[in-house]
Amino acid sequence: MVSPVQPPASPLLLAYYGDDFTGSTDALEALTSAGVPTVLFLQTPTPALLQRFPGVRAVGMAGQARGRSPDWMRKHLAPALQALAALGAPILHYKVCSTFDSSPQIGSIGCAIELGLPLVAGRWSPMVVGAPRLGRYQAFGHLFAVAQGVGHRLDRHPTMARHPVTPMHESDLQRHLGEQTTLRRVLIDFTQLKAGAGPARLEAICAGSPNDADDRPVVLIDVLDDETLRAAGALVWSQRGDGLFTASSSGLQDALAAHWQATGVVAGPARLPPAAAVPAIAAVSGSCSPGTAAQIAWAADHGFATLRLDLPALLQGGAAETDRLVDAAAGALAAGRSPLVYTAAGPDDPAVQGFDAVAAAAGLDRQQAAERTGQALATVLCALLDRVPALRRVAVAGGDSSGAVAAALDVQALTQQASLVPGAPLCRAWSDRPGRDGLEIVLKGGQMGGDDFFGRVRDGVGGGALAC
Repeated sequence: MVSPVQPPASPLLLAYYGDDFTGSTDALEALTSAGVPTVLFLQTPTPALLQRFPGVRAVGMAGQARGRSPDWMRKHLAPALQALAALGAPILHYKVCSTFDSSPQIGSIGCAIELGLPLVAGRWSPMVVGAPRLGRYQAFGHLFAVAQGVGHRLDRHPTMARHPVTPMHESDLQRHLGEQTTLRRVLIDFTQLKAGAGPARLEAICAGSPNDADDRPVVLIDVLDDETLRAAGALVWSQRGDGLFTASSSGLQDALAAHWQATGVVAGPARLPPAAAVPAIAAVSGSCSPGTAAQIAWAADHGFATLRLDLPALLQGGAAETDRLVDAAAGALAAGRSPLVYTAAGPDDPAVQGFDAVAAAAGLDRQQAAERTGQALATVLCALLDRVPALRRVAVAGGDSSGAVAAALDVQALTQQASLVPGAPLCRAWSDRPGRDGLEIVLKGGQMGGDDFFGRVRDGVGGGALAC
């Protein structure tokens, strides 16, 4: 059994591992906008890297566990969590998607908890998934999410119920998590929080096995409004003990930040300068979300050069397809237009429906074809940056695509530069490579943003939002 890490005293309030790159920047935004100086590393943070960011109070590491197997997680996630635990923050956070994307085979949140829990000494593991800022609400243990302005129970959500990798067939998170781990799962519901009974309920939960490290409960905490958000943050922080491990969405950061601001742990939010407009951006999208499809359609109607990736040509021909896209995108920039390279327009796109057949025809399985597609988008964007040095702002839609692009950019860290839409901040890239250092980048989950998202990235709409 792994013993709890004994870290040195630390000024950090929280350290987190994001299970994909878009979720990692969502967490970066949640903390930074609340007045918690935060840096997101794209590799394991070394002492030398940390020294470049004096005064930070939270540290993140962007990962790719959401799309990986438990075997991969045991090999790659475990040492990453150990490195973060060694930084000494009282909260060690495995950041999950606010729609709880996971299954026993892919992105297992249960496996992550089993890996992280032995690294801390705390007697319980809180789980906060509801994030009202993002239109995510948990009530009596069931998760609800807003899509295109309409709220849905998660198992009836137009995207998540049809997710190509981890479709959500259960909205009860205790039941969903029970397919991934045998750890004890209990709930503190919103009626108990509103009655001020959260601490008493937690004491009752933990009283059954106070000295049994193998029976530490995973405690789901309802969040559906500002009141329950603040109550959840107060409960987690006041009951952190000698350290807590938590698998939660960025709702946890929102909850903690609300409590920290109320109690003076942090001074509160400050304002960043407005995000300035730029003449043009370059964007790539590997998302099959209906929300991203609407954004691609909006971009096509508002002057963007929308360029579809030919999947059969890519998987069977390789470099010729990426070269074609780079040439077309560079031509668009030369003409003053913003290029947007995309793989599909929504879940009903023939490229999505026929993906497995196209992969098989190229002698690849689904995972191999998906990885090659993400790498192609990364190749296109990196080549475009090299060819057009004046290009200084880019956007990526889709978690897997964001991971592939970020890994290829030769960037060590990101900090928030401005807010655009909730969950998709404008970030500043830190790199030892001059052409990449200072690059402005937005990593967007498929469901984030309104129809005009790409226009906002180009035009700087939303500048001046609260941020540190």
